[in-house]
Amino acid sequence: MDRLDNTIRAYDWGSPTALPELMGTVPDGTPQAELWMGAHPSAPSLVTRGGRPAPLDEVVAADPGAELGDAVVRRFGPRLPFLLKLLAADSPLSLQVHPDAARAAAGHARENAAGVPLDAPHRTYRDAHHKPEMIVALGPFEGLCGFRPARECAGLLDSLGVDGLAPYVRALRSGPEEEALREVFSAFLTSPDPALLAEVGSALGRAARAGGPWRRECAAYEDVARVHPGDPGLLAALMVRWVRLAPGEALFLGAGVPHAYLRGLGVEVMAGSDNVLRCGLTAKHVDVDELLRVVRFAAGPAGVVRPVVLDDGEEVYPAPVDDFRLSRLRPGAARAAYHLDGAGPQILVCTHGRVRLAGRKDELVLGPGASAYVPAGEEVAVTGSGTVFRATVAVGRSAPTGHPQPLRQMNDN
Repeated sequence: MDRLDNTIRAYDWGSPTALPELMGTVPDGTPQAELWMGAHPSAPSLVTRGGRPAPLDEVVAADPGAELGDAVVRRFGPRLPFLLKLLAADSPLSLQVHPDAARAAAGHARENAAGVPLDAPHRTYRDAHHKPEMIVALGPFEGLCGFRPARECAGLLDSLGVDGLAPYVRALRSGPEEEALREVFSAFLTSPDPALLAEVGSALGRAARAGGPWRRECAAYEDVARVHPGDPGLLAALMVRWVRLAPGEALFLGAGVPHAYLRGLGVEVMAGSDNVLRCGLTAKHVDVDELLRVVRFAAGPAGVVRPVVLDDGEEVYPAPVDDFRLSRLRPGAARAAYHLDGAGPQILVCTHGRVRLAGRKDELVLGPGASAYVPAGEEVAVTGSGTVFRATVAVGRSAPTGHPQPLRQMNDN
């Protein structure tokens, strides 16, 4: 196994202090948004081979069977199928959706045939893979996830007292659910009115300070309006549920589900893909036509994923994909030691305390923010006192019997 040397991505929305506080480093004044752990070609982790640092993607490509295991190679090809991150948001990210596997493959092939360069700003499908993801909160965490019902959307818009929203309120209250959501979401993205956006931003501030059933949500949306003034994505965001996670709770984000992270620190795992279709709250390219083909206009209660505790004490966060499997280990609290099988490649990251990893030939001690890569076939014992998140693949594993649970309603006081 190898200690990972990882890259921190300094996106504008990142927190200048959250990751340094977790890792015990000195802030440098720049936003430190994401710590990447894995083999993504744009920022692969480094491992030691032959006494020298080597990018993990090159190590995997040199001997995929040994690094990943034959079952993983058969299922995903010669690549590590997941990416693990520590994510620290200090302001809202873009509102976005991800495609399913079939649309990703078709879109990638179509853009290749059209000669669109992979790094072109207007490129939509940069690879042929889907991008499900999951975020586990390490502290209080806020985001937007999934459509609220059409009539609930109408209630929020109506409460703002903005005359220009009246036609959308009527549409949301009159049509069938899916049609109403599609009609209004499409209108918000295709015919933005700068004057209406400014008026809505002001109305959100008034609603947040006036009290009432929507005050906490309006405060969150007001912050979105402040960070992204004049962005038509604000109106689309008003249709997407505000959710707040407690530490240890998670959200799973499947294909076609609109979402945006607003603020907080978390552990994120995702399938290894760059396919993102943005709905707004960004200066990057928004392909509205393709976006509307990908978005799932289905409303329902927002769900929080809570871990399922297995017989050996491992706390697994259920997800309906096999690209990744995320779990939490708490040696010294839940149990004295964990013995991890080597059925597939693993990345382990410590988020609290100090833990010891013992393999057949070597040992590592991890503190907060430190991580390790374990190739397939290597069994590891985890001891110490702290918290470790384990990312691996679900190939060949039975799924834990857990399901997303309804979140607390956020507009109740």
